[in-house]
Amino acid sequence: MNPELLGRLAAAAVIIAGGLLAFRVVNAGLLRRRTGGATPRGLETARPGVAAVLYFTTPDCQPCRTVQRPALAQLKSRLGDGFQVIEVDCTRRPDLADYWGVLSVPTTFIIDADGRPRHVNHGVTSAEKLFTQLSQVS
Repeated sequence: MNPELLGRLAAAAVIIAGGLLAFRVVNAGLLRRRTGGATPRGLETARPGVAAVLYFTTPDCQPCRTVQRPALAQLKSRLGDGFQVIEVDCTRRPDLADYWGVLSVPTTFIIDADGRPRHVNHGVTSAEKLFTQLSQVS
């Protein structure tokens, strides 16, 4: 194989690996910022002792309406009262979106029964992935 091509492939691999590492570090930082201490903002209405999906959306978010809400409804029919959905409209509560570090919608956080965020999902997340994440924290 051409040495120049190998060098470019290696550089691309390093850039991709660096991007994935940065993504994981940022997500870990988002979760770490909101754990411990008092109840994180936005969870005041959460039922104590029940895991939750904190769901950030906006009224004009098409993926939220067409994909994310049906996924949450599917999860609700599967788990019933085993979890709760806390929906936050980012246009009405930009302070909460800023507090949680939300830059795009839909964004979902998986909150354990003790009120600590355990997972964050940027963009549309399938019902199956949410189910797996909720199973890990319950």
